[in-house]
Amino acid sequence: MKVRLNLYTRFERFWHWFQAFLIIFLLVTGFEVHGSCKIFGYANACSWHNLAGMTLLVLTAFAIFWHLTTGQWRHYRPSFENIQKIIAYYLVGIMRGEHHPFHKSEECKLNPLQALSYLFLKVVLMPLQLGSGLLYYYYNDWLNWGWAARLDGVAFLHTAMAFAVLLFLAVHIYMSTTGGTLFSYTQSMITGWEEVDNGIMNEEKSPIR
Repeated sequence: MKVRLNLYTRFERFWHWFQAFLIIFLLVTGFEVHGSCKIFGYANACSWHNLAGMTLLVLTAFAIFWHLTTGQWRHYRPSFENIQKIIAYYLVGIMRGEHHPFHKSEECKLNPLQALSYLFLKVVLMPLQLGSGLLYYYYNDWLNWGWAARLDGVAFLHTAMAFAVLLFLAVHIYMSTTGGTLFSYTQSMITGWEEVDNGIMNEEKSPIR
């Protein structure tokens, strides 16, 4: 039996789509700066890339504040319960039409694999990406700060994190198509409402208390 739950708040949906736009725009302009494509022109690509990066920093600060003040950070608490079953479902079970071993609820929106993936994105990939971008942006001030780090090391880290984020984005887009219909997950992130199984989680305990 399916029930409709209001899982995603207005800010959460705004943050998700605005962040997605900024990340994609940063990837496009960043690759143009590296000479991989020609869309805006080098000078414009640099300017737009810097502006989008600063905008993403501000958005991230607001998102951190929102997560902390609303308690939504609890959805990202790591848990390894039944994670092998969930991985097996995505690798094999989904091809056989099996039911997902995890059932969403308003108290627990993310399965353990999602929580771990998003936590890794938020506390490892994005800080390294944004941090290396800031160092790159303020390169001319390094001597005034007394720093002797090499620019090529920071540039390599920034580029490597860009490819890591691109890989995460590709997997995320694919996973968004694994719902009840091809666009059901996408629609839920637009409306906030999602149809979920109304059942007891199979040997699954909510990580939120």
